[in-house]
Amino acid sequence: MQRKAGVGDLVHLDIPMVMLLLTISAYGLLILYSAVDQQIEPVISQSIKILAGLVVMVVIAQISPVFYMRLAPGIFLIALLSLVLVYVVGVEIKGSTRWLRIPGVINFQPSEIMKLVLPLILAWYFQERHLPPKARHVFWALVIIAIPVLLIAFQPDLGTALIIGASGLFVLLLAGISRRLVFSAIGLGLVSAPALWFLLRDYQRQRILTLLDPERDPLGAGWNIIQAKTAIGSGGLFGKGLFEGTQSHLNFLPESQTDFIVAVLGEELGLLGVVVLLILYVLLVGRGVILSVQAQDTFGRLLSGSITFTFFVYVFVNIGMVSGILPVVGVPLPFVSYGGTSILTLYAGFGILMSIHTHRRITL
Repeated sequence: MQRKAGVGDLVHLDIPMVMLLLTISAYGLLILYSAVDQQIEPVISQSIKILAGLVVMVVIAQISPVFYMRLAPGIFLIALLSLVLVYVVGVEIKGSTRWLRIPGVINFQPSEIMKLVLPLILAWYFQERHLPPKARHVFWALVIIAIPVLLIAFQPDLGTALIIGASGLFVLLLAGISRRLVFSAIGLGLVSAPALWFLLRDYQRQRILTLLDPERDPLGAGWNIIQAKTAIGSGGLFGKGLFEGTQSHLNFLPESQTDFIVAVLGEELGLLGVVVLLILYVLLVGRGVILSVQAQDTFGRLLSGSITFTFFVYVFVNIGMVSGILPVVGVPLPFVSYGGTSILTLYAGFGILMSIHTHRRITL
């Protein structure tokens, strides 16, 4: 028997996921419009980036995942080369050298691309191997993870490095590594934590200390966290009203259109507005899990599962950072924060996920 192909299968798009992505993006544009003091130029710029992301997603969804699997080693090498080039010809923006510039075209952040490429190469690596993986396969997978993570951490961009490391570890977990290895790694991490403290840069240590006690430097390192929590707390249940926030519009809240945009949402639309966004995120992650479970081969399951769970980590880290339960690491809120490379990467990731789902065999 065969299941009748729907509209989504014909155009290789998952309609519920597309609708969720469009809803979150539209919600994000509304919050961004308030965060930039109702200036239309940044909103138009963000809309163009979203439109470009949608085009990228649709194009990627049309291509069979077999194509991505065959090209995975080459794509990984190119992505590694771009990370190395950051150290040679990287562009400095806001005191950090994390970007490459294509003259007259675009500035882009290679580390954002690695968020997709690392799960891609690991899924390719495990595709032809027996699962659960043997110890030697786990070792080489960890080496593959460590190379880009270290290159990004030394830029320095510890927040992005941790998220990329998580995307690789999700592939390992989904591949079925033994519980003994998982708990051994956790134990090793806890034991080595004091030694890792001395490897951190001064500003990274400062962020951890600020997390524990923001009031120790209220006008310096603790300013961001204090103002973000003030904005969220002052919004209450229903908020002060759209465009009526004071923390962002009076410039108390830094980076209100990027890393701390959820504080703008909490102040103006209150807990209710934040919950609506969280529900949309949960529905999107849940849909991603469903599509991952329905994947019909190892490559598809590992890649789609890693993309889905990495997206969840992305959301968790940003909201945890703004609410004061995680250190400030400069991670934007997906589809809401102002940005370019991250939006294109996120849409590309969901395009790959839909490609895996809609190119599956539909026989029952």
